[in-house]
Amino acid sequence: MAAVAVVLAAAVGFAAQQYWSGRPQAVTAPAVVAPVSAAASAVPVGPGSATAGTRIVVDVGGKVREPGVRRLPGGSRVQDALTAAGGVRPGTDTTGLNLARVLVDGEQVLVGATAQPAPGGGGPGGGPPGPGPLSLATATVEQLDGLPGVGPVLARHIVDFRTARGGFRGVEDLRQVDGIGERRFADLRGLVRP
Repeated sequence: MAAVAVVLAAAVGFAAQQYWSGRPQAVTAPAVVAPVSAAASAVPVGPGSATAGTRIVVDVGGKVREPGVRRLPGGSRVQDALTAAGGVRPGTDTTGLNLARVLVDGEQVLVGATAQPAPGGGGPGGGPPGPGPLSLATATVEQLDGLPGVGPVLARHIVDFRTARGGFRGVEDLRQVDGIGERRFADLRGLVRP
């Protein structure tokens, strides 16, 4: 009888402890932080100025009014970079650009990208590019380097992949190149052809 009384007392104590720890408790909400306006974030900031939060550096080139390097707040989009560069020149087609894409530090944004590889394309074997997408079968490292999000290292990887595999059977083969993920592939898909 004493053992049953001890077990019963322990069960009542355990139930009381569970009831007490399960009661509702007051929770305080985190403080609301006001977002930085897009107009204020598009102004380039000098290297010595203090900034709140992270900043990224992007190179905006091509058919914009003021091409060059821009410092933008982290999380900025392609549209913000174009605004910081004074906007797109009149008559420029921007349908190939994803204006809502989030930028990364060190990225290059080219407006009118199909016309940009021409300076590197005058060499042997390159030839000036046509009005359409850039050919993965004949593009030089310099031409590939002119594509948005592709630097000299990634351009070299693409050429090495082409040499090792004997060419590209389709644009989807770019996914197999070291350094090209889904996001970068989505950006390049409309700018290249096999």
